[in-house]
Amino acid sequence: MESTRSLAELERELNDQILAGGAMEAFDAFYADECMMQEGSEEPTVGKAANGEREVAFFAGVTELRALALRDVSIGDGVTMSTWHFDYTHAEWGPQSYDQVAVRHWSDGKIVRERFFKA
Repeated sequence: MESTRSLAELERELNDQILAGGAMEAFDAFYADECMMQEGSEEPTVGKAANGEREVAFFAGVTELRALALRDVSIGDGVTMSTWHFDYTHAEWGPQSYDQVAVRHWSDGKIVRERFFKA
């Protein structure tokens, strides 16, 4: 079923939910069952269940969140890109501070592929 919301609306709703502390709720609402997520040049994680487990593990390890900021958003033909700033402490990795670009490919109102690039 084709989404009636524009890509800009979907991206805004997703990002607003993440910024409000609802990253897992956003994941449940906006990602397709067959989604693929990839960190840089690492092998992609395939499927919503596997990616959900990966996301839960990441958030469970965050011990302090100092900053989460959305910097820029770009909308293309079936793809969106957003630039984020993160500053947090993770139980396994220690203090982390970086900018990241999330490139999201959409189909029928759901994210089917997402790749992250750190700067």
